[in-house]
Order: sequence, then C-alpha cells, then structure tokens
Amino acid sequence: MSFAAPWYLLVLALVPVAFLFYVGHERRRRRAAAAFAAPAVMPSVVRSRPGWRRHAPMAIYALALCVLAMALARPEATVAVPDGRSSVMLTTDISASMRAGDVEPTRLGAARRAGLRFLDSVPGEVRVGSVIFNDRIRGVNPPVLDRGEVRETFTALRASGGTAAGDAVATAVRSLERVRKRTGRRRAPGAILLLSDGFTTSGQDPVVAARAAQRKGFRVYAVALGTNAGEIEVERGGQVETRRVPPDRATLREMAEAGGGRYFATADRAELASVYEELGDELGTREEKREITAGFAAGALFLLGAGGLMSLRWFGRLP
Repeated sequence: MSFAAPWYLLVLALVPVAFLFYVGHERRRRRAAAAFAAPAVMPSVVRSRPGWRRHAPMAIYALALCVLAMALARPEATVAVPDGRSSVMLTTDISASMRAGDVEPTRLGAARRAGLRFLDSVPGEVRVGSVIFNDRIRGVNPPVLDRGEVRETFTALRASGGTAAGDAVATAVRSLERVRKRTGRRRAPGAILLLSDGFTTSGQDPVVAARAAQRKGFRVYAVALGTNAGEIEVERGGQVETRRVPPDRATLREMAEAGGGRYFATADRAELASVYEELGDELGTREEKREITAGFAAGALFLLGAGGLMSLRWFGRLP
C-alpha cells in the first residue's frame, strides 16, 4: 500500500500528544477525587467504578484519528486489472513424442485440456492466438478476442513428426508484431506461451529465437511437459520399437531465461493445468494503483460511531 498525499500522515503525530494530554487529565481528575474524599471512605462514596470502560471510548477515538489521517493521505492499493492491450500466443508442440503416456491420458491430451482451460481463464479483453508445430509450422491463428478458432484448433490436435521450437517462436513473434501494426500500439504487451517436450530437430536455434522475441518486447514462457520415463512406439523397417522421449528441460529453461519469461517443468496433467491457470491470470492482467480512501474514511466514521455508542451506553453522555 502507498499514499498519494503522504504529508497528511503527519497528523498521526497528534496521537501521542493527545495521549499525554489524556494521561495528564486523568491524573488531575484523580487528585480532585482524592481531595473530595479520603481513599478509605471512597468505596462508600462511589459504589462501582467503570474501570477499563472509562478508557475504551477514548482508545477507539484515537484509533479513528489514525484511520482518518490515513484516509487524508489518500491510500492506494496495487491491484491486478485486465489488460486490454495484451496479446498471447499459445505455441504448442505436436511432435510424435507428445504421444507418450507418462502424463494422463497422453502428453498431447494434457496439453489440449490445459490449453482449453487457459482460454477460459484469460480475461476476455486479451487477444489470444495459437501456433501449432512439429518439425514445421502446422497452423497459425492470429491473436483475436474471439477464442472460437483457437478452441477448434486445440480440439483437433494430432501428434506426429519432429520439433521446430525456434521456428514456432519466430512465427508467434510475427503474429504479435502484426497485431501491434494493426492496432497502432507499438509497445503493446505480448507474450508467447510455449509448451514442448522434445529436443529441437529442425529449424532455427530456439534460444536465439527467444532472445529475439525478448528484444522486440515479447516475453517467452516455456513449459516442459513429461518425465524422463516417457516412451513412444516407433515403426522402423517393419519393426515396432520403443523409444525413450524425455523432455528437453535444459533448452526450454534457456529459452525462458533468454526470453525474459519463466520456466515450468510439469510431470502430470494437474500441474500443467495449474501452470496454465496461473499464467492466464499473469499474462492477461497488469498492476494498477487504485485509491481506497473511501474505505478508510468509512472505517474512521464507524469507529467514531462505535466509540460514541459505547460512551452513551455506559455513561449516558459523549466524552
């Protein structure tokens, strides 16, 4: 929390002054009471004493003064609000290794479900597009507000071929740049969310592509899906053989670092879904300061009213 007019907080210096004045007043009152009646006969003069209740209303008034001073200083809270300028490219690997069943039901099935949940979690003001790739680019949906085409693309995903993660990132960058030109916003925020599990087998260097994206103002978030135990069956020469397909975590981590984003390693469908939901909130919002003076002012009025009611209830008068 911050304050737009912090000099009003100097009013808080009045609180210890008021406290000292109150303590002095109480001492004078006690001396006057002692002069009126000796301590030995005081119980017969005053049958019951208010005790802590005598000071409770004043303590609440002091708290109200503190809250009111903070209200005058115009407090501001930093909140996340939907960023209507943002565009996100879902860049998804559909290489043959995505058939591995180490993630339920398969890596590709988990990616499909997570992508669809991502579309539901991103604020409606954010443009979302997609790049589908294996050893070449298989499909591109430009970032738009209508999620229908992207949703249909994810529903129809099929796994085959190798991996060209660098080409996929470069393709996503070109789509985001076209959005900037079309909207006239040269520095409109954009992000590339890359999900891949295999080693790059064709195309340009993926780390170089991620670094180029970052230079143009587009962050690259990389998600490595799968475990080292992932396997797929491959037909070769009429024979079916089993091949290990561990995710290339090292390269994906380098891509995220070079692209100014974050790296995630997920081993199951639930983790992947949580990552996508988290990124949906992060990529589709921006931090903004909102003034919350009204809340503090209302709190101060409530405390003043509470202190007054307590005094009237216990003593039949206001302090």
